[in-house]
Amino acid sequence: MAGDSAAFGALLRESRLRASLTLEGLAEASGVSVRGIGDLERGRRAAPQRRTVAALADGLALGERDRERLLAAARSGRSPGYSPLGVRAFPRGIDDFVGREQELARLAELADLSADRHLSADRHVSVDRVEPAAGAAGEVEPGAGAAGSPVVAAVSGPPGTGKTTLVLHAARELAARFPDGQLMVDLRGMDDAPPGPAELMLGVLKALGVADRDLATAGPQGHPGLYRQVLADRRCLLVLDNARDEAQIRPLLPGAGGGMVVVTSRRMLTGLENVHRLPLGELTARQAGVFLTGLVGAERAGADPAALAEVVQRCGHLPLALRVAGNWLATRTGWSVRRLADRLALEERRLDALTAGDVRVSAAFDLSYRQLTPTAARQFRRLALVEGPDVGAACAARLTGQPLFDAEDTLEELVETGLLGVEGDRYRFHDLLRLFARARLEAEESAEDAARARAAMNRWLLETAVVAGRWYEPDHGAPAPDWQGAVDLSTAERARQWLQAEGVNWLAALRRAAAGGEHAIVVEVAEALHWFSDQWMFWGHWPEVFDTAARSAQALRDPLIEATQLNYHAWALLVCEGRPHDSVARSAQALAAAQRADDLPQQAWAHCYAAWAHRQLRDFVSAADHNHRATRLFEAAGDLHGMLQAMHSDGLSLLEQSQGEAALESLLHTLAFLDQAGDRIEPHIAHVTRLSLHIGVGRSCALTRRWDDAVDHLRTAVGLSRHSGNTGMESRALIHLGSAFLTAGRKAEAREAFARCLSLGAAADPQCLTEARERLAHCDD
Repeated sequence: MAGDSAAFGALLRESRLRASLTLEGLAEASGVSVRGIGDLERGRRAAPQRRTVAALADGLALGERDRERLLAAARSGRSPGYSPLGVRAFPRGIDDFVGREQELARLAELADLSADRHLSADRHVSVDRVEPAAGAAGEVEPGAGAAGSPVVAAVSGPPGTGKTTLVLHAARELAARFPDGQLMVDLRGMDDAPPGPAELMLGVLKALGVADRDLATAGPQGHPGLYRQVLADRRCLLVLDNARDEAQIRPLLPGAGGGMVVVTSRRMLTGLENVHRLPLGELTARQAGVFLTGLVGAERAGADPAALAEVVQRCGHLPLALRVAGNWLATRTGWSVRRLADRLALEERRLDALTAGDVRVSAAFDLSYRQLTPTAARQFRRLALVEGPDVGAACAARLTGQPLFDAEDTLEELVETGLLGVEGDRYRFHDLLRLFARARLEAEESAEDAARARAAMNRWLLETAVVAGRWYEPDHGAPAPDWQGAVDLSTAERARQWLQAEGVNWLAALRRAAAGGEHAIVVEVAEALHWFSDQWMFWGHWPEVFDTAARSAQALRDPLIEATQLNYHAWALLVCEGRPHDSVARSAQALAAAQRADDLPQQAWAHCYAAWAHRQLRDFVSAADHNHRATRLFEAAGDLHGMLQAMHSDGLSLLEQSQGEAALESLLHTLAFLDQAGDRIEPHIAHVTRLSLHIGVGRSCALTRRWDDAVDHLRTAVGLSRHSGNTGMESRALIHLGSAFLTAGRKAEAREAFARCLSLGAAADPQCLTEARERLAHCDD
């Protein structure tokens, strides 16, 4: 290598003399010290690194050919002590890698970006004209003005998501793009006392071949500068694996150069700036199935695909859990996939079952759990008491008794550490982390403390559901001025959003209240949500809500409350589940209870729901009889809301009998009655009835071939539904709108309406979604 260094020195001297520059002149033009240039020309030191050569070439004003000649001489003259060429300090990769196509593509894009910056730095290098730091004679210290900077990618995700595996796989694919080497450093972020930046820098410098003599000359205080210099001069891939936090990482990020740094951490490392973030979650169901099949063998997996799917689901699509399950089966050839699936079916034993040798899924979780603050650890444990798939901050705060803002900070600590997911303002556990939290709750807190925390949460959920639901109830509306709530229920729309977001959680609280004999609160919640249920008809749980309330009413031995809740249940059976026969039976029970209570309005409602059910059964004679009885009772009771519904029912009955002109006249008369009633009708009831009437009028116009009028009324219904967030009614309006277009021969507009209906998703009427698919196929014929 001495000969190569001398060759570089001779070429440098020759170029300087040809440019008619003294040592001092070249030093001033390049920013490299006089002593440094002299040592290089005499061969007293190894050839400099790329950035220094580029600075010298710029100072000499070399053309492209002579610049490349000087760079080539420098490459051949660098001493082995400094060169990381050939460094491949990566552990053995994993060959059964699957999925993560988007993340791999993104890392490849970032590698290309680092190459672009590297070329830019070579061609447009700009250096500070300062004397070199001690121990680095002749080298250019990269400064803020240096052209180009390394690309930094941060791969974060919960424990067990395969962050390191992804990066190893990517490094193997990208190796050729980093000719000066690839190096992986385990930062041991989960250790009780992980190494600090100084120790890690020294390890990287030694791994990259920096001579002990140079390390000693620079001294500990010079190692950071030397670290930045070495990485700035090389096109390396540096993987900083398993980072603890930003404080450990920040000093290790070089400020200049054309390399690439990939950081992996369970934490999101929110405090890092100028990084490209790649959050990592679980695999898709398909990817997880392919991964597990590769571990256990195609023949074995194909013997029972249902069992394989169950194992995948019970592992939560988490790569670590899938690997453990696959390794378990691979080493127990006598086990069927079904046997493992059944073993994992027991939630209380699932984490124990996900152990293979010295690899335990729960151990990976425990490493992160032990780093939590005491407050965050308690919040983590108690989140296991939430029975829904996700939770809002206000609800979570009730588990620990924290003020809302403090609870949000605690939840964000859990998100930052990868133990809790977040989507919008909803916090979500991975299934296996929920089981781990439950195990820690049982181990670290008494059953009494857990029960008190759950009771506090459930009480708050039910109380808030009552306040939110009353936005839609006659004689209620906005919360009382003295109501002090932790969530914003200042409008009916905000109330709707909260009721839907926390739906599974307040339903679970309602079930527990009923099981615990708290019948009065069960009835109060159901009563408050009665008219709101029109807004969310196809949620899927209204029959249970009102059946539970009817049973609680029976336990309270109050026939009026019983009749009311039985009527609500009759509605839910009819509208939400399409069970008219069962609805007729339930409304008969409601009528009997209302007669025992001698209550005219509930007798009328029982007849009203019976008429609706008979209409669906196409028994129009019985429907007319019940509706006539309902109308007389509503009038006697002075129930304006009930009279409106009975009038509406008359028109719909005529429509179902294809009496278009009569139906149109009846429904328009009801619409006029609604307009005249004004604010005597509760706003929500008026809104829902109005949009339903517009659907009926639109259908009647279509039946009588008044196409423009039909479209106008149905579009009005679509707009009203969308404005109020009533997806179920919007799907019905769109189906009828599309049908009107289709019958009128306007296929393109029909196709658009059916497609919009399908786009509404699970909150739409399931029958409408089925019909929209069928009609779309017809449009394409």
